[in-house]
Amino acid sequence: MTSSVDVRPPLPPFDQESAVLKVRLAEDAWNSRDPVKVSQAYSLDSRWRNRSEFLNGREEIVQFLARKWNKELEYRLIKELWAYTGDFIAVRFAYEWHDDSTNWYRSYGNECWKFNADGLMTERHASINDLPIAPADRKFLWEPGRRPDDHPGLSDLGL
Repeated sequence: MTSSVDVRPPLPPFDQESAVLKVRLAEDAWNSRDPVKVSQAYSLDSRWRNRSEFLNGREEIVQFLARKWNKELEYRLIKELWAYTGDFIAVRFAYEWHDDSTNWYRSYGNECWKFNADGLMTERHASINDLPIAPADRKFLWEPGRRPDDHPGLSDLGL
């Protein structure tokens, strides 16, 4: 292992409890909308496919996330564990946001994650679709930041 600064528990191999925790920690970080903070969960040479964009390394991840959250305003995300084994986790997610014209969207997707022994994500493959929604159809209504523990998850919301 590297220095403790570069270790991101929980570490693989994952079990049900550690995989659920890893997913919630990722959700919490992304809901901070802090590109630098979020990037710390990824290895220095992490590779991503996000929709049709391919990224390599933390610096590209930071730049991507800054662009993303400048476009996707009032972003709120829920992730849910789909499957896990060894050093892999698969999640499904949905997030709500609006553009600069206050058009609301709910984006749905799946991600496959691969981790190194230090718990840093080395690969992220994301497939995402955007659905326009009316403001009255929003379901993610907590204040910006971490989703409250008592807020329903995706399955509870029927998503």
